[in-house]
Amino acid sequence: MNNKLAIIGGSGLTELQGLEVVKQQTIETPYGSCPITYGIYNDQEIVFLARHGAKHTIAPHKINYRANIWGLKEIGIQNIIAVAAVGSINPTLQVSDLVIPHQIIDYTYSREHTFFDQEIVTHIDFTEPYCENLRQKLLVATEAHAKAVYAVTQGPRLETAAEIDRLEKDGADIVGMTGMPEAALARELELCYACCAVIANEAAGRGKAEITMAEIETNLINGIAKFQTLLSNFIKMND
Repeated sequence: MNNKLAIIGGSGLTELQGLEVVKQQTIETPYGSCPITYGIYNDQEIVFLARHGAKHTIAPHKINYRANIWGLKEIGIQNIIAVAAVGSINPTLQVSDLVIPHQIIDYTYSREHTFFDQEIVTHIDFTEPYCENLRQKLLVATEAHAKAVYAVTQGPRLETAAEIDRLEKDGADIVGMTGMPEAALARELELCYACCAVIANEAAGRGKAEITMAEIETNLINGIAKFQTLLSNFIKMND
């Protein structure tokens, strides 16, 4: 199968509704196993990867990002749309909105974050962390916020209100736990990678009440439905 597009699903997207599954395969990589689902979506071949596992059992800091990205590269993937559930720091970004971020600030630690740790030091240019061509295609495919700075925290706990204040001062608009090292690893392997962030909640201290999983799950249902529309439009426009 000549699959060029992969969807990485985050919280709220452990399976892709409407995907006609053709084959499931575990790719063995130098970094571990990568579970892949091959399928047909809107008459086009795509690949789907559940970042947190099929039953959402892998915490953000335990995800094998290197195996996932390496495995996608190994089967010939060229473009990756990564879906991420995030909290809104910028008040103009409302729950269930879609956001196509343009920048990242990485606050994670102790994650295996490079393929270049056992050979000659390699410095990739990461000035613009996302593939701009793919970003623009996603923006044409649906109504979404065109820019946002994505603050990536360690998790799995949510942030304190003071931490969110700090992130806001640093220039962040949204906060999540899975944006890095995924984006950097894709750049190291020269893959075109863009993120579609779904606003699952107002970040700590920004809402009127305590953040609950019930609230997040409800907002994700609406947001993921919007992503499905985006994906359908994207595939129709780029087949």
